[in-house]
This record gives sequence, C-alpha cells and structure tokens, in this order.
Amino acid sequence: MDIEKYITSGILELYVYGALSEKENAEVYEILQKYPEIETEVQEIEKGLIQLSTAISPYNPEKVYARIKDKLNFTDDESQVIPINRKGNHWTSYLGWAASVALLVALGSQYNKNKDLQQQVVDTQIEKTLLEGKINVVEEDASKTKLLLNVLRNKDVIQIPLAAQKVDPTAYASVYWDKENQTAYIDVAGLPAPPPGKVYQVWSLTLDPLTPTSLGVLEKFTEDKNKIFALTNINNSEAFGITLEPEGGSKTPTLEQLYTLGIVSSS
Repeated sequence: MDIEKYITSGILELYVYGALSEKENAEVYEILQKYPEIETEVQEIEKGLIQLSTAISPYNPEKVYARIKDKLNFTDDESQVIPINRKGNHWTSYLGWAASVALLVALGSQYNKNKDLQQQVVDTQIEKTLLEGKINVVEEDASKTKLLLNVLRNKDVIQIPLAAQKVDPTAYASVYWDKENQTAYIDVAGLPAPPPGKVYQVWSLTLDPLTPTSLGVLEKFTEDKNKIFALTNINNSEAFGITLEPEGGSKTPTLEQLYTLGIVSSS
C-alpha cells in the first residue's frame, strides 16, 4: 500500500470530521490497525483540530463566567432572586451587586458568541476539507481517464479480447498489453461484481506446455468506476485468463471458475 499517497488523499481528514459513510469509516479504521504511520497522522489531524478551536478562544470566558456565578451564588434557575437587606439604604452595596450581575450577563453573552464563532470556523474548515477532497477525486479521475485514453490510442499496444467461458456465458473482458512498458491494462467492465470473500485473478499463460503465471488480483473491484486495472506483465504471454478465486488469490488458477480467456494474436 502507498501510505504517503493514502495520507495525502484527504480521506483521513474526512474520517476525523465524521464525514464518511459507515462503510468508509470501517475501512479507514481497519487500515489504522494495520499501519501505525496512518494512525499517527490521524492523531496529528485531531490535535490540529483542537488547536484550531483553542486559537478562536484565547482566554476561557466559561471559567470566568462560572466563578462569578459561584461568587454571586447564582444557579441556572432564572426564578432565583438576589436577597436584599431592606433595613438600611445600602445603595453602594446594591450598585456593586448590580454591576456584577451586568458583568455576568455580558460575559455569558460573549461566551455564547465565541462558541458560535468557533463552530462557524470549524464548519468552514470541514466544508473546505470536503471540497478539497472532492477536487482531488475529480483530478485523480481525470488523470486516470487521460492515461487510459493514451493507452487505447497507442498503436503499439496489443489488444486481446477475452471471451466468455462456461461459468458465465455473458462475461467478457479485454487486455491492453503495453509490451514496451511491461504493463497489462485489464478492462473488466463485462464481469459481474465478485461475491463476498472472492476476488478476480488475472493469469498470463504460455500454451505449450500450458503454464499459468499470476499477474495479480483485482482489488477494490466495486469501488473502481472505470473497471480498468493496470498490472505488471514481464512474461512472454501467449494468452490471458481471468478466474474467480478466494480473497487474496491462489497459487494456481481454479479452472472451474474461469470466466474469460483470450489468445494473443500471432500477427
């Protein structure tokens, strides 16, 4: 896994802000358990969010507000009345109490305003992160589409159609083999989504004698919109086949689960 690419993709910020779906959250959590570097990055993002919130409120009006309430013997019950000794005209004392009450109200109002402002800044940051994430996805899709178009239009790239086999007569696929760059682009738009616990595996074949060599499994089949996967192929392939295998792949192809097969043209 390309850890650096995953960290810079923006998905960890979305995970911290709670903007992912339940399934995506589960996937990120699983990755955190496997890669300590990614878990550390999540902790740094959380720390940055806390610092952002603190920067908005450099002093703590909530504590000041609470201390004055305790001093005045206030509670949050609006029905409570401040007792006043009416035996004398203690106007100075009364004015002091009134000033304290006014200060208490002002601090409470300021505290609420700061909380609202803090929430607005956090919301803005979340919106910015989400927008950046969407832009990154669009740019990545555009870049991938451009690469695929260049491959399809390259006259030196060999196209090998893979015909359906008995297990699924409706299946089809294609291989675009760039020999010079030792890369095979596997177009599997014609294959059904693999069932849970299964994955498609691509094989390079030599025919005499029949010798299969695994090129790899097609991870994240459902998530890939283009359904085109790039696999390294350093073999002198005479044919290509795709089988359905247990998750993680197999050492040898399960021929009963051969979905497509195609022979490289000799011309």
